[in-house]
Amino acid sequence: MKPTENKYNGTVKVPKILLATVKVLEATSPKLAAKFAIKLFTTPVKHALPKREQEMDRNSVQERVSVPEIGKDVNVYSYGTGEKKILLIHGWSGRGTQLCSIADCFVKKGYTSISFDAPAHGKSPGKTSDMTEFVASILELERKYGPFEYAVGHSLGAMALLNAIRIGMRTDKAAIIGSGDIIKDIMDSFWNKLGMEVATGNLVIKMLEKKFGKSINSYSAYVAATEVAIPVLVIHDQDDKDVPVSAAYHIAKHLTKSQLMITQGLGHRKILGDKNVIKEIQNFFGL
Repeated sequence: MKPTENKYNGTVKVPKILLATVKVLEATSPKLAAKFAIKLFTTPVKHALPKREQEMDRNSVQERVSVPEIGKDVNVYSYGTGEKKILLIHGWSGRGTQLCSIADCFVKKGYTSISFDAPAHGKSPGKTSDMTEFVASILELERKYGPFEYAVGHSLGAMALLNAIRIGMRTDKAAIIGSGDIIKDIMDSFWNKLGMEVATGNLVIKMLEKKFGKSINSYSAYVAATEVAIPVLVIHDQDDKDVPVSAAYHIAKHLTKSQLMITQGLGHRKILGDKNVIKEIQNFFGL
C-alpha cells in the first residue's frame, strides 16, 4: 500500500463558541488568542471508563507516583504478577487502561504490565499536559518500576515513547501504534480547526518554543526515530482519520531497525484491540 497525503484531519468537531472566541480574541489581542489556543491545545478531554477496560482497572494495583521533573503526580497501574515487565503508554485524552487488550495478552505470557494516566488524564490530577510531561512520566516510571523488556505506545504516547528512548530509556524492543510524525503538522491542523490566522499559529509556536527552550520540530517522532537504535514495530491503519498513515512510513524510514504493519478498517482506536495486531506485536517481541 502507498501512503496517503499527510494531513491530520481528526474526528473531533470544535464547538462554535470556541471558534467565535478565537475570532474575538484575534481581533483584540493576538497574544491573548495565542494563550487561549495553547490552553485548548494542552487540555485533554476526560472520558468515562469503557466497560472493556473495567476488568483491568479492578485487577490492577494502583498508586499515585510523583514525577519530580514536572512537579506532577500520575496514577500508575501494575497489572499482573510476572517478573518481566512491559510498559504501555496511552495517547492524548486516553487512560492507562486503554491498551487493556494488549495488557491482557502479555499478562497471560507471564508479564506485568505497567501503565499510567498521564498528567491531567484519567485519574491523574491536573487540567493541562503536553508531550514533554508524557516523556518525563515514562522516564520516572522506568526509574521506579523498570527495567522494561518491551514498550508499546499509542498515538501521542508513541511519539513520547520514541522521545524517551532517544533520551535514554532502555528497552529491548518497542511497538508504536497510530503515531504522529511531525509536531508542526499536528499543531497546524489544530489551528486550522479553530479557524485561526496563520500569524496567530506562528505566535503560538514561538511562545511554546520559548517555554521549552527547543524548537517544536525537535520533538517530532521522525526526528526522535533517527536516534533510536532498537528494533521498532510501526503499526498504523490505512483508514486512520486522526493521524494519516503517511506518518508511519515517514517514521519507519528514519528508524535504524523497523518493521511496518499497515492494517485496514480499524481506524485510530479500534486497532488497539485487534487480535491480529496484538499477535504481530507478540511475534515481533519474540513471544
